[in-house]
Amino acid sequence: MRVAIAEAEGQLTDLVRRAEAGEEIILTQDGHAAERLTPISSTPLTDPADRLRRLQAISESGRSKALPGVSAARSQDFLYDDDGLPG
Repeated sequence: MRVAIAEAEGQLTDLVRRAEAGEEIILTQDGHAAERLTPISSTPLTDPADRLRRLQAISESGRSKALPGVSAARSQDFLYDDDGLPG
């Protein structure tokens, strides 16, 4: 479910209950996803193997959302002339 942040203010209790029930609640700002409501786990991850699995899942999630960008290797070349001096 996607809800604008401005609208979510009046529905916060209901949205929190829905998130606790397992529904994915995405808060949007200017039409773009801004935040996600997720319940806090009632049991902390104390097992190192569980922690590692959770970190790997988070890392993979971020990796899948990353967008390719322009290479920064030569992004400042326009500031210098052919002799390498500031232009």
